[in-house]
Amino acid sequence: MSEPSYHHTQKAPWFLLLFALAALFFTVAWVTKAEPVVPAILLVSGLLMAMLGYSMQHLTVSDEGDRLAISFGPLPLFRRRIRYDDITGVQIGRTTIMDGWGIHWSPWGGWVWSLSAGKSVVIRRRRGVIKVGTDDAEGLAEFLTSRTGGQPRPATIHRG
Repeated sequence: MSEPSYHHTQKAPWFLLLFALAALFFTVAWVTKAEPVVPAILLVSGLLMAMLGYSMQHLTVSDEGDRLAISFGPLPLFRRRIRYDDITGVQIGRTTIMDGWGIHWSPWGGWVWSLSAGKSVVIRRRRGVIKVGTDDAEGLAEFLTSRTGGQPRPATIHRG
């Protein structure tokens, strides 16, 4: 009998904000093209925003045999892999507007990898916590507990 597998991709429109910001930078660079340095800085900033927007259109979580892969895409600049034997606990939780979107450290506990506020899976590891925002929290938690043992449970949210 083969082990269960998991693959889920969540999409969100927030990357359009980065594209809009890039367009704004390009426009202002064009308008200020007579200046010596400002347009170059704005063009580089616009290119970075466009690249960041293109790399954060969706969040994919998938099984890679002995580890869980978390990646933004379609431009695969940001990826994270978590070995199943490093996972000590799995909880269903929430990400808030204060947690934001993207990849960052949260003062409320660990790293956040998310596209939007909503449900998440809190993955407790030997060396820290990763909160993965997903629109399939129950499915991901069930899969992870089948790979690591234990039962998924609601996360306790600590503030402050």
